[in-house]
Amino acid sequence: MTALLESLLADPREFIDIRRDVHSHPELSFKENRTSDLVAEKLAQWGYRVERGLGGTGVVGQIKRGTSKRHIGIRADMDALPIQEESGYAWVSRIKGVMHACGHDGHTAMLLAAAKTLAQDDALDGTLTLIFQPAEEFGSRHSGAARMIDDGLFEKYPVDAIYAMHNAPGMPQGTLGFRHGPTMASADTAVIRVKGVGGHGAMPQHAVDPIVAAASIVMALQTVVSRNVDPTLAAVVSVGSIHAGDAFNVLPQEATLKLSIRALEPAVRDLLEQRIRTIAENQASSYGAQAEVEYVRGYAPLVNSLDETNFARRVGQELLGPERVIMDFPAVTGSEDFAFMLEQRPGCYLLIGNGAAGTPGACSVHNPRFDFNDDNIAVGGAYWTLLAKRYLTAA
Repeated sequence: MTALLESLLADPREFIDIRRDVHSHPELSFKENRTSDLVAEKLAQWGYRVERGLGGTGVVGQIKRGTSKRHIGIRADMDALPIQEESGYAWVSRIKGVMHACGHDGHTAMLLAAAKTLAQDDALDGTLTLIFQPAEEFGSRHSGAARMIDDGLFEKYPVDAIYAMHNAPGMPQGTLGFRHGPTMASADTAVIRVKGVGGHGAMPQHAVDPIVAAASIVMALQTVVSRNVDPTLAAVVSVGSIHAGDAFNVLPQEATLKLSIRALEPAVRDLLEQRIRTIAENQASSYGAQAEVEYVRGYAPLVNSLDETNFARRVGQELLGPERVIMDFPAVTGSEDFAFMLEQRPGCYLLIGNGAAGTPGACSVHNPRFDFNDDNIAVGGAYWTLLAKRYLTAA
């Protein structure tokens, strides 16, 4: 264990208190006003040049030291979810129907812990940009990361590399996990509207039943992953909703399917869209119906660059030792809007274990009983501090 980690472990209370305060006052996407106020106040107090308003409620803090042109960016997300908390902790959400069910309160606290330590480090040589992002949970191409980029994030702060971290329930607390290449999936959606001809349920020969056509589409969609996608590549096509009709004896005019579509590779993402459209239209036509497909592309696949990930791995091993570092964790079919930042700059998105199976920290994210593991604040803060120090003191 490094002296840096020991120093943060010795007195993490300031940032645990910040984490619990943010947890008690959760804010939904693009409404993170109180959280942004807190972050901006702390960064300014520690000597950062602060800009507010990027992406709506985003905050950026920057310090420059020495003469090097090296420039590193580190990002934390700040928003909460529309979930009623059921944790029972003293710091439970005070906002009805809103809670930090994904640990963004902890991500913010970890980066603030590093921010304070790094602000006092005169040995840095280069530029450090800390990005506190809104609306990671927004779920569309207009999320917080995309909005910050559209507002000129990388023109104003032209980082050479960018990094972010997420807690991982089920991994031992404080363990760090890395992966290069495709790491998290794209998140697209589709609405398929099957249009037929309504009629009496007792006389189906006079109607075109959209329910039968929709059922056939659902079954045919199961072949997309099993028969069209290379078996060595990952993809998901899930029909999460099917709705048609309201009465026992009425064949409706229309049936609606709602799909979630995931892929790790851009080429597979394109293939899924093409096959879904073709199957929906042709299956409907074979029953005399018509299908209209509304296909919406959301978060892109998250792809970690090799050199930046290898650098992040080395820092993790230096901080914790190889026994607490997972060098290549499996790809995840969940999605993350940090992918948009990695489309613009090389970097790495890593994991920090929130608690092994059988411990409270193993509770899944997006669950009303989830809570970020406060023991990670020192570990995550030390990791960000060491990452920035090594990047900005490299020869």
